[in-house]
Amino acid sequence: MLKQRRIVAEQIATALFEAEAAIDAALSKTAQLTGVMPALRQQAGLSALVGQDAVERATQAIMALAEARRAIVETHKELSVAQKQVGLGAVMVGDPGDKPPPLFAEDGRRLRAVGGDAA
Repeated sequence: MLKQRRIVAEQIATALFEAEAAIDAALSKTAQLTGVMPALRQQAGLSALVGQDAVERATQAIMALAEARRAIVETHKELSVAQKQVGLGAVMVGDPGDKPPPLFAEDGRRLRAVGGDAA
């Protein structure tokens, strides 16, 4: 039974990581599009009015993708809870190289490295 749970957990983890990567890629590409439109408009010597609606829509898309990213991160957290609930809390799922282990302060707040090499 534990073996089957682990297999299922691996399949879910794979799908989760793919979804996270897809959202990140879409967010990056949409931000790139949003950034290039004004520059190319200027390069073409066009009025600032040209393409304004497109810039606004692309910005809305970025906001929607950021919200999707927040939702998939929350999904990740919830799946971590479920992992413990089914007895796989001590089992690493996915590639350990995907992310560094979280660091926590004495009061439980999450820490992150700032600039330079992390020790």
